[in-house]
Amino acid sequence: MEDIRSRQVIIAGAGVAGLTAALAFAERGYPVKLFEQASRLEAAGAGIQLSPNATRILRKLRVLDRLLPAALRPEAVVLKDAATLRELARVPLGQVAEVRWQAPYLVAHRADLQAALLAQAADRPEIELVTGARVTDIATNAQDVAVTAEADGRAVEARGRLLVGADGVWSSVRAQLTGFGKSRFSGELAWRATIATESAAGEAFAAIGAADCVTTFLHPGFHMVAYPVSKGRAFNLAAFTKGERIAEGWSGRADPAILSTALRYTAPGLAKLVALAGPWTAFPIHTVEQARWTSSQGIALIGDAAHAMTPFAAQGAAMAIEDAVTLADVIADFPADPAKSLQIWENLRRPRVAKAARRGAVNRLAWHAAGPVAIARNLFLAIRSPEKLATDLDWLYGWEPQKIIRR
Repeated sequence: MEDIRSRQVIIAGAGVAGLTAALAFAERGYPVKLFEQASRLEAAGAGIQLSPNATRILRKLRVLDRLLPAALRPEAVVLKDAATLRELARVPLGQVAEVRWQAPYLVAHRADLQAALLAQAADRPEIELVTGARVTDIATNAQDVAVTAEADGRAVEARGRLLVGADGVWSSVRAQLTGFGKSRFSGELAWRATIATESAAGEAFAAIGAADCVTTFLHPGFHMVAYPVSKGRAFNLAAFTKGERIAEGWSGRADPAILSTALRYTAPGLAKLVALAGPWTAFPIHTVEQARWTSSQGIALIGDAAHAMTPFAAQGAAMAIEDAVTLADVIADFPADPAKSLQIWENLRRPRVAKAARRGAVNRLAWHAAGPVAIARNLFLAIRSPEKLATDLDWLYGWEPQKIIRR
């Protein structure tokens, strides 16, 4: 019988990337040991958008049915001018998205997605989850990878054929490797709030936005995205501004004046919503510089640990989910040469991730446009039909994992 060590996959991080990777490897018959440094699994952030390229994979992993009771299918993405509240463009979603891209576009609370992933992982005997365990040492040789994690003051060791760093933008795995990227502050802050539908802030949003859509308000100084979560009982609000670096972590202290100053010259209804929705929590947006994602010694980084990007294409979670399933597929399809399979996977993923990051950069430029550039943007959107706007997203939302042909 083959030694379990020769097939075991060790994963650091039990967020969206790590749990998806654990399920994907389990589907391909690999035993998985999953280390999570938090003692309790609590999702960072609030709302999350899951485009069809992500939900298609979640359906394949039997996670989607667990998530659907807590998620919503928005009818459209709507772009509005923050100063006038005039609708600039609309991308149809809902049933149109399911027919076009063969999978739903969903919005949900991030905790609901993590709970669905965790519940599915708990049903897989191949997956062992160790919480309160932070990876502190990595050793490699020609045969395997040895990982030591500190859990409750004691050392926990594991050996396997592959270590997957899925521990986010401040990855402890990446920090122990040479030649891999480093995180850096993007210069942007995300301001987040969740408001109850039946509240003064909820009523203020209802007066300027659509309860069944993802609404993005565009302004030179900031933009804000709003959509329903918790089956419509609340709205997730995320505003984005320039800002100074704050403490590394998922939330921190930032001067609220940054957000209020960015709101100058916006519609009174939007300013009212922002005032009523407080207090806001500031999140520093960090990215990871493009460098290596894999090592020939059997180590791979996925998701934010490899290529954290700005959230302006709403593809951070989707890229992590894509990373996870494609990594498992390539490793399973090329078992004889792990180093080669890791290089194949990285070469496969880089163009896709780079294109998604460029889309986010273009969105940010367009959403914060001012003067003649904003006028040109509005004219372009005015002549672009909803159907054409959807067509522009076929490459992104219609993506499916491709089969690598052996040579």
